[in-house]
Amino acid sequence: MKQLVFIFTTAISICANAQNPLAIPPILTGTTFNLAVQSGTQSFYTGTTTPTFGINGTWMSPTIVVNKDDSITLNVINNLTVKTTMHWHGLHVAPQHDGGPHQIINPSSTWSPSFKIRNNASTFWYHPHGAGQTDPQVSKGLVGFFIVHDAEELALNIPHSYGIDDIPLAFQSKEFDVLQQIAIAGEMDTALFVNGTLNPTFDAHAQVIRFRLLNGSSLRSYNFGFSNGQTFYQIATDGGLLDTSITLTRLRLSPGERAEILVNFTGMQGQNLDLKSFASEMTNGIYGADSVGTGIDSIPEYNSNFLNGTDFTLLKINVIAPTPIPITTIPNSLVTYTPFNIANATKNRTIIFDTIRLLPADAPNRAEGPFGMNNKSFDMDSINEIVYLNTTEVWTLVNKTLVAHPFHIHDIQFNVIEKGGMPPTATERGWKDVVLVMPEDSVKFITKFDDFSNDSVPYMYHCHLLHHEDDGMMGSFLVLEYPLNTIDISDKNNFSVYPNPSSNYWIIKANDNTVITAYTLSSIDGRLINNVSLYQNNSTITIQNSSLPVGQFILTIHSKNNTQNFKLIKQ
Repeated sequence: MKQLVFIFTTAISICANAQNPLAIPPILTGTTFNLAVQSGTQSFYTGTTTPTFGINGTWMSPTIVVNKDDSITLNVINNLTVKTTMHWHGLHVAPQHDGGPHQIINPSSTWSPSFKIRNNASTFWYHPHGAGQTDPQVSKGLVGFFIVHDAEELALNIPHSYGIDDIPLAFQSKEFDVLQQIAIAGEMDTALFVNGTLNPTFDAHAQVIRFRLLNGSSLRSYNFGFSNGQTFYQIATDGGLLDTSITLTRLRLSPGERAEILVNFTGMQGQNLDLKSFASEMTNGIYGADSVGTGIDSIPEYNSNFLNGTDFTLLKINVIAPTPIPITTIPNSLVTYTPFNIANATKNRTIIFDTIRLLPADAPNRAEGPFGMNNKSFDMDSINEIVYLNTTEVWTLVNKTLVAHPFHIHDIQFNVIEKGGMPPTATERGWKDVVLVMPEDSVKFITKFDDFSNDSVPYMYHCHLLHHEDDGMMGSFLVLEYPLNTIDISDKNNFSVYPNPSSNYWIIKANDNTVITAYTLSSIDGRLINNVSLYQNNSTITIQNSSLPVGQFILTIHSKNNTQNFKLIKQ
């Protein structure tokens, strides 16, 4: 199939104070996509140039458009002088194709994952996900839409003409330093971009327009609404269409979240209005609200940022004549939505967000960090959670900090069950892969881990405030298949096996006067690693595993009375 490439039409040099036509990202279609990651410069401010990154250009990234069930290949060519990665945010793919920090693309190298599109129609996105390098590379321009269509969505009477009545909008706030360079992990993110355009304007046809909203910011949440009080209609969340449209005047999105909305501009030709963030209405504790934290537990310079807690314009809209065959109505009924059944859940898991003490004398700032999950900071060589294939789980996220964290999990979509012990609002129904967890509050969601397993390549879960992620507020999980005829370590029977997972050694302790006579250690695929017979009575043995690769192993313990198998995890 052909791959179509459209070029940005906005001028490279733009003025910070002038209004600039909104750039519509170029579109790529087909089944093979070549994505050249490169560096360059842009002139955002008169008389200065700013180093930037882009894909197939020097600034920002094209939109990839595919259909459900397509089998695709993505050739990511790293033309930078530094390593990068590329994560397909929200897509259900095998871990080795996911583009997390373990899939490094070195300079002058190409990474070519191939996979089938299994997601339903929705708005996804792609961006780097390197350990400690997400914020620098996303902020400098490596952000792109990844749009999936399917038959059910294409049959709806909603806009489908990309760039005409189906408009992607990627919102980012950035900080520039005194040299007009993009600053990383700064609090003065007062430069507002949409699709890489500073101070943008858009000519909207006088008909129903579909906006695909992406919060691609490193920190800031937005509370979307229109300056004239215009109603709009949410039709999709992160991972797919809703069953019915939701009538709104406000919609809050935290970093990483997406939503699709329909706006009816019919009969409004010649009018002007603004798409705004009504940050004055956001709850404190969310980055972008009036305040985050209190006293010594607060964010330095936060109150100096004039955007925080105020209402501001993101996009100026001029309503122009309709197209020859416009859509002028809003559908009420959309697609079938069947959430996961909580009765099928067989595992409950809790992830606690809290500060991490780097030294015993440290007193971490509960609004600024450093933060971790379950009292751990991210480690490339560790596995934090073990999940089993085809299991349905309920995860509870507990936020013990004073800042709201948008939690993102790779591989799957989930359904929010509770927020603060209450059912979620209508805007957070449906399929999600990011959810905002408020300070000193909790969120519960249900999901299923299907299709993909790998005993050595993990997926990630993390905060999507990018400098939190880069500073270590991230964990990893393996999806494994259950070995046959194997006892889970939670069913200890005659033995105790600990620690499990482990990165150095396992201890096996016999209970109830049982004596261990021999043991066999094998890989998950049946390869023998060690076979040991013991020639004296042993009630406790230690098995070193520091030389073993990360993954799952089978331990067979022989005693005078019986033989038992256990699953052991090397992290």
